[in-house]
Amino acid sequence: MQRIRLRYTKRGRLRFTSHRDFQRAFERALRRSAVPMAYSAGFTPHPKVSYANAAPTGVASEAEYLEIGLADFRDPQELRAQLDESLPAGLDVIDAVEVRTPNFVERLEASQWEIRLDGVTEEEAGRAVELFLAAERVEVERQTKNGLRVFDARGAVAGFALVPGGSGVGPLGESVATSDVRTTGPCAILRLVVRHATPAVRPDDVLSGLRATADLAPPVPAEVTRLAQGPLDEETGTVTDPLALDRAAAQAVPTETAGPQAVASA
Repeated sequence: MQRIRLRYTKRGRLRFTSHRDFQRAFERALRRSAVPMAYSAGFTPHPKVSYANAAPTGVASEAEYLEIGLADFRDPQELRAQLDESLPAGLDVIDAVEVRTPNFVERLEASQWEIRLDGVTEEEAGRAVELFLAAERVEVERQTKNGLRVFDARGAVAGFALVPGGSGVGPLGESVATSDVRTTGPCAILRLVVRHATPAVRPDDVLSGLRATADLAPPVPAEVTRLAQGPLDEETGTVTDPLALDRAAAQAVPTETAGPQAVASA
């Protein structure tokens, strides 16, 4: 069985699709593209698809990941193009690599988020970030299926800063798609790096923390985009590419020279 890891996006209005909505759309794309999927054993076989750390509904993302198992060999880039063509615009498959290394989910140590605050000046946002970072602990509340939970939103934050003027460029140099709705007033854009921990700290938890520490309450809902998720470089506070190890391994042992046994063992 060949395994392929894919990076996909949720852009524009498609950010409102739930994870289950995406699953259904992706399964249709697999059938439409005639992908030779591998299936699980048992009475109800299902295609071998594994999703990793999906973004919440209503949040855009440039860095969602999944893995599929194939019953026959396919070129990763040709497969990526076929799947991307079969998905609606906004759900875009932008990268694909053959699986050559284990423990992928463990590499997803942190996420980098962009938070757009329409109606908030850069001065207000910058002051709020400073107060948030200066606090040793910022307790926030979130309603969960087990009731109201109180936890620290500050401890998981590895980096937090105002982006002067807003760049619209992701951490790997690619352009970042944003929504088609904009206000004409002031706007502040924040960049946030959050470690993946338990309990998970989400951007809306950090926004609650800004409200608690600096009384920052945007007049309209914040627009949140995940720019990256992957290994966290503690020295620089940046999130790096989780597919880099697979790419390096593929270059070291190319598929066309490795043979079926080497590919299977990889």
